[in-house]
Amino acid sequence: MGKRNYVIDNKEECKFLVNRKTFVDPEILAEEQENIFSKCWIYVGHESELKNSGDFHTRNVAGRPIIFTRDDEGQFHVLLNTCTHRGSLVCRGENGNCKTFLCTYHAWSFKTNGALVGVPMEASYPKSFNKKDYGLHEVRSESYKGFVFCNYDDNAISLEEYLGEAALYLDYVADQSAVGMEVLKGTQKYAIRANWKLLGENSIDGYHVAYNHKTYLEYLTDEGQDVSKGLYGQGKSLGNGHAVMEYEAPWGRPIAKAQANWDEETKERIAKLRAKIVERVGEEKAHMMCDVSRNVWIFPNLIINDIMSLTIRTFNPISTDYMEVTAWALGPIDENAQEKEHRLDTFLTFLGPSGFATPDDIESLETAQLGFKNTINEVEWSDISRGMDREVSPTTDEKQMRSFWRKYVELMDPEEDQAAAQTNKAETEQLI
Repeated sequence: MGKRNYVIDNKEECKFLVNRKTFVDPEILAEEQENIFSKCWIYVGHESELKNSGDFHTRNVAGRPIIFTRDDEGQFHVLLNTCTHRGSLVCRGENGNCKTFLCTYHAWSFKTNGALVGVPMEASYPKSFNKKDYGLHEVRSESYKGFVFCNYDDNAISLEEYLGEAALYLDYVADQSAVGMEVLKGTQKYAIRANWKLLGENSIDGYHVAYNHKTYLEYLTDEGQDVSKGLYGQGKSLGNGHAVMEYEAPWGRPIAKAQANWDEETKERIAKLRAKIVERVGEEKAHMMCDVSRNVWIFPNLIINDIMSLTIRTFNPISTDYMEVTAWALGPIDENAQEKEHRLDTFLTFLGPSGFATPDDIESLETAQLGFKNTINEVEWSDISRGMDREVSPTTDEKQMRSFWRKYVELMDPEEDQAAAQTNKAETEQLI
């Protein structure tokens, strides 16, 4: 065990404990910002959100204000939203379309590619002044099948190498349509009074579903669904801290899996959709895309919920006990109005801020945070050892969470015993 004592990873005794100080200590949060959020690939947005030149979105990404924009030549950029003159924001709108970004403090103006183009009273500057030296800072960014990430570390590995095995699960999403996927209009934003890591754990935790989401399961039962098998599947480590919980579930999936109690017209429409997907990608991949639900955690703060609907969710730590969550619905570009309405309805029913699942999860995470805060001196560790003594891990095990924590230790404490990294690698190679 390393000097920082973030985790106890005892493979001989099949014991994995997480120090609860990681959820409440402000100094640890500061180190997370430096060692994780400043060095890992962080999700910014989807290319479909910027359909036209001049389109932009302003966001908080890893604690920095950024502008996600498409320039006049159609290229995507991630720019720090701070004037290179005196620091003010150069874009205050949440989204829109513009030719330039204007700092209202001294009216410096910048093109959508970040280049400085306007400086009032420029002649008053010395001859050494060159506008080319004062463009908006561009953050390194790369895209994988429409998913745009940025990295504040110019020396980091490529995005594709970083994603590793997790890229396959983005493929399952991106390939659901032959003409591409798009983020649907509208954004969900809410806050949770809990540590950011708790939402990551919760998102790939099959153990809590039968208890925490009992109301939703009863709702499905009342609709005539058989929920007796639960979430039938497995949890997997995908390397680099990424993990997935994949399973067959009682609910239908808008991509191409009908639910037993849906009307015959809907079932027929779903069957036609599925036939097209099989023709395009083959039966094996079509089964994975259509029949299997999955919750993917891409380290450190991106969740892809590809379940009864398809959502992208990010969460940014503001303090040790407060995070801001943003979620978007994703769907095929060529989806008709009826299919889109169905997709959004299932999105809101389960995953919306006032749906069946999200309020339950928020309550559980916030009460856990209160428990940590008030008992940290007496109860130091949380246990995520479930299933550590077996290779094949059902969704109710915690193998997928251990994948995150082993990467966490690797980044937060480079002197930590390297056996943690080796275990993570071994679990990835199994890919059961």
